[in-house]
Amino acid sequence: MLAQEIIRKKRDGLPLSGEEIRFFVDGIRDNMVSEGQIAALAMAIYFNDMNLDERVALTGAMRDSGQVLSWGDLDLPGPVVDKHSTGGVGDLVSLVLGPLVAACGGYVPMISGRGLGHTGGTLDKLEAIPGYNVTPDDATFRRLVKDCGIAIIGQTGSLAPADKRFYATRDITATVESIALITASILSKKLACGLDALVMDVKVGSGAFMPTYEDSKALARSIVDVANGAGTRTHALLTDMNQVLASSAGNAVEIGETVRYLKGEGHNPRLHQVVMSLGAEMLKLGGLAQDDSEAQARLDQALASGAAAERFAKMVAGLGGPTDFMEKSELYLPKAPLSRAVYAKAQGTVAAMDTRALGLTVVGLGGAPRRAEDKIDHSVGLTDLIQLGQGTDRPLAVIHGRSPADLDAAEAAIQGAIELGDYQPTPVVYEVLK
Repeated sequence: MLAQEIIRKKRDGLPLSGEEIRFFVDGIRDNMVSEGQIAALAMAIYFNDMNLDERVALTGAMRDSGQVLSWGDLDLPGPVVDKHSTGGVGDLVSLVLGPLVAACGGYVPMISGRGLGHTGGTLDKLEAIPGYNVTPDDATFRRLVKDCGIAIIGQTGSLAPADKRFYATRDITATVESIALITASILSKKLACGLDALVMDVKVGSGAFMPTYEDSKALARSIVDVANGAGTRTHALLTDMNQVLASSAGNAVEIGETVRYLKGEGHNPRLHQVVMSLGAEMLKLGGLAQDDSEAQARLDQALASGAAAERFAKMVAGLGGPTDFMEKSELYLPKAPLSRAVYAKAQGTVAAMDTRALGLTVVGLGGAPRRAEDKIDHSVGLTDLIQLGQGTDRPLAVIHGRSPADLDAAEAAIQGAIELGDYQPTPVVYEVLK
């Protein structure tokens, strides 16, 4: 086969065979296909799309381009399950959901990512914990999954290496926004983890990756169909991102909120609904609960008993963090030197917020890199964030930053991101795709 003939075929709108797709993906991995050829195929796919068989073949080929984890030799007494989100602001779901599911008998080898654009990254948040190692060796990763039930780490170079090169080219050739390619990129890494079941959290709204509800649903439908076609039981939830999900946004501040949630010291009700909805699907798909009622009861018990908090503490210690982190998190998490409460310029009810703008406010404070060489300031962020439907007799947020100028800029951005008026409630979970 020739790479250029495969490109020509897709350019002309014809479906590619599984053999052609695997040949091209192997060429990406082995550097036998040039960057120009990758770009050309990506653009052809962007304009001509892929049918379901092609998407399944592309996902499988990229999954198989590197190591595919296997857990059979560990004799785990429960299912290997995971969750993935398309990203949001104040989305600390993974940090509480993983330990909850582990406490219910699931095994969660969670490969997470860093912040992208306005969205926060789970790895960036965890690195606010002193000593936490997001790149352990395979033996440590596998031991933690077996002993603790949960390990949240970063992608290793051996998992889906073809995707890394493919995505890098897409990123500089305006071909990221292809549902077929997004699906294969997400699933190739997740399915390489040897999962029995996967639940996707696809965001909808002003802070979501996809611009419209229709696009978000199309992505969710594609992920569910392709993952099931590739042999992994998968459901997807469409959840609301028209406002910040948690009560905080930033790295250390979200870890602090995670600790309080797991210790039963209170939680944001919208965040809790998303966590419990995703958790219920994970337990049902993994055979750990028969229905929503049983799943909810098991998750509630895992939280109330402290079992989920114990799993999180054990994971942190096992990956190099403090052994007493849950008891003394405030002593370990970095704190910004300055803070300021921000108020609206007028009285009224919060009717809408530009969630993306609030995420970029955290980036502006230094909570995520603006350039590749930038270091992350884990201490900065926003806390006590107002929710839609609340009145402006309380602060819109509390800013945590390094300098008065940073706080001034963040205050203006927050005030500009909030719209007052008549609030029309929207669902937290729109629908479940199976």
